[in-house]
Amino acid sequence: MEKLLHYVWSHKLFPLGELRTTDGQLVEVIDPGLPNPHAGPDFIGAKLKLDGVLWAGNVEIHDRASDWIKHGHDRDAAYNNVILHVVGEADDSVHRQDGETMPELVLTPPDEVTRRYDELHQTEIRPRCYTILTDLPKLTIHSWLSVLQVERFERKTKDIQARLDLCGGHWEDAFFITLARGYGFGLNADAFEAWAKLVPLRAVDKHRDNLFQVEAFFLGTAGFLEEDRPDYDDYYICLKKEYHYLRQKFSLPEPITTSSWKLLRTRPGSFPHVRLAQLAYLYHHSEGLFSKVMETQTADELRKLLATDVSAYWEEHFTFSKTSPRKTKQMSKSGLDLIIINAVVPFLYAYGRHCQKEYLCERATILLEELPAENNYITRMWEGAGILVTSAADSQALIQLQKEYCDKHDCLRCRFGYQYLKHQKQLTSYL
Repeated sequence: MEKLLHYVWSHKLFPLGELRTTDGQLVEVIDPGLPNPHAGPDFIGAKLKLDGVLWAGNVEIHDRASDWIKHGHDRDAAYNNVILHVVGEADDSVHRQDGETMPELVLTPPDEVTRRYDELHQTEIRPRCYTILTDLPKLTIHSWLSVLQVERFERKTKDIQARLDLCGGHWEDAFFITLARGYGFGLNADAFEAWAKLVPLRAVDKHRDNLFQVEAFFLGTAGFLEEDRPDYDDYYICLKKEYHYLRQKFSLPEPITTSSWKLLRTRPGSFPHVRLAQLAYLYHHSEGLFSKVMETQTADELRKLLATDVSAYWEEHFTFSKTSPRKTKQMSKSGLDLIIINAVVPFLYAYGRHCQKEYLCERATILLEELPAENNYITRMWEGAGILVTSAADSQALIQLQKEYCDKHDCLRCRFGYQYLKHQKQLTSYL
């Protein structure tokens, strides 16, 4: 209910008639103020008249008046400049820390706003606002998707910054972790990231000219060389011996457990063994990969740079020992595009932000607009609701919308949700 009160106050969606405080003062809202994202009162810089007297200050909003005391505002000097306490229920009279009684306004949202807000939260139809999407102007949709795309960039930049901090400021190492997470393709993304954080890149660098040893590092750190089974073949046995030699030589940490990896509902070509073999092949053949990626201009150039294969053993294996028909296991074009979208492009943006090189951020945006849209349940759902999804920029924006707004029922911060609430003609009298 408090979120709805915030929304109604922010957009001045007041019921018809006079607004009066609990002690009878006439309230005229000139400016509701700006939402405060930090600690302190909910709205700052508000202007209003109480019985004709102009006041300027802050506004605090609660479901119940007693929440003022419950939250300790009566003992906090930061709330002494609150000029109005807006509540859904006046169950108590409150005062500021300086002892002054707080003017309180009981705000009842218009029935139509409340009804449509309840619809947004109760309907099982996804997206909940589907009924008005086809009527929205293209400019409204495009501008909101553009904002969401930037939000997604910013969220991923925070993740990359956290990896960079973990790596002591080494961008190459943070890029390796980000790229490895991309190789998890959602299902094994967390496992790949945990694995990449353990890979001793400085030690691997000393042996990157030997693909067999790179595989030993990668598969050993993944925990796939810890078992002793009679059906394992000579290649497994040799890799295991090599890994244990390297582990002793470089004092390597304990590998992650094999239970971290998910194989159920995974196609054999996407088994982590194959993905690790592909990543080993890429690492072996692409020295200076990070610098080359940062210099690449187009999606086609990135696809060529990131194209990978596997060693001869993995051409006829998906896991150890069990053979399969010989087949090259190059990363597919769609797979490469997903890695570019989810790993390379965000890293390009984050690196541009860090180095204050705006052209890198612009290149990241252009790449998303050039790449084809992702095909997943989120994009299919929004397309079914009437939103045209033509590029990866659109699909990334819709993923941000779904995960950060729809899934969290945060419709009041969503521009589509706002349009949904004001869509009914009956609401025009309140606007």
